Amino acid sequence: MVTRRSTPRKPVTAPTSGAPGSAQGTDTNTSVQKACRILRAMSDTRNLRLTDIALASGTDKATALRLLDALAREGFVQRDPQTKHYALGAEAFVLGAAATARLDPRPIARPSLIRLASQFEDSVILSIPRGAESVCVDVELGRFPIRATYLEVGSRRPLGAGAGSLALLAWMPDNEIDALMPTIAARLQRYPRLSAQILEQHIEQSRRRGYALMLDLIVDRMGGIAVPLLGKNRRPIAALSIAALTERITMREQALYAALAAEASACEELAERSFY
Repeated sequence: MVTRRSTPRKPVTAPTSGAPGSAQGTDTNTSVQKACRILRAMSDTRNLRLTDIALASGTDKATALRLLDALAREGFVQRDPQTKHYALGAEAFVLGAAATARLDPRPIARPSLIRLASQFEDSVILSIPRGAESVCVDVELGRFPIRATYLEVGSRRPLGAGAGSLALLAWMPDNEIDALMPTIAARLQRYPRLSAQILEQHIEQSRRRGYALMLDLIVDRMGGIAVPLLGKNRRPIAALSIAALTERITMREQALYAALAAEASACEELAERSFY
């Protein structure tokens, strides 16, 4: 596990207009980067309108339309002639399949998800890092009648927003956290109880205890506990998390952590043999 830093990092606030890393920063506004933001926005929701895509990708409508037309010509985007909505095209799925075949933690982690959900009866989630976000790539629902997770496969959150997402962030190298935090801070508006300063505190606490814990910050009376899956270079390649009612986590916190840690170790051993 990554040890806690000796001195805390300087708190980071959301960037202002025109600051480095913001949507208006001239250094980050190349056509390729804008096209990538469009594809990323489309990966989270199907059948989007032009207005939705422009808003989600931080581009104006004219630019979004121009790039969507170019992406459509190359097969990465398709447009429904009746609804005028856009969706990912066949070429995007080909790229996704190629990336998945090269480095996919799901087959390795799937037995762990099943065992944890069976043992604790709460939902178990597998998340992976993608830029300043975490992406839910697998879920195993528990038998407990109250579901404490609203994540579905393909859902995205800013790094740090949720236990699994926090585990991915906390075990990144400090310089990467520092570089990503302004972008993350700008995306926390959907989570009024979170801020860059609160995430800094949770990063320190997670490293100190050895696991991420986030309770009542995303949804009242609900939370999660998570551990990272570390690759050969000790960087987080995924996170295992259990989502449950807050009281179901606090009453079993150490048992949940022990089980998560054991499964994570098993997954890391398999990943090292499979990926490297």
